[in-house]
Amino acid sequence: MSGPSLTVSVKLFAAYQEACGVPELVLEFPTATPVAAVRDRLIAQHPELARWRDLTRFGINLEFVEPDITLQNGDEVVLIPPVSGG
Repeated sequence: MSGPSLTVSVKLFAAYQEACGVPELVLEFPTATPVAAVRDRLIAQHPELARWRDLTRFGINLEFVEPDITLQNGDEVVLIPPVSGG
């Protein structure tokens, strides 16, 4: 393993949950990783999510954050795609 890492839990909603098939994931990243890397990893695994890349909002520990905020070990990350009204 190359260097220290951190583990985060990721809560998925709407398109992300549909694509991944689960409501929550636990992922490991290198230290000093920005929260946007969570979205990018899921898009790499599920290319159909690419359409939400620039529209997704990020939350860490129940607070909205900017995409460049650095993850900390144990963070709870939320990816929030746009929700369509009805």
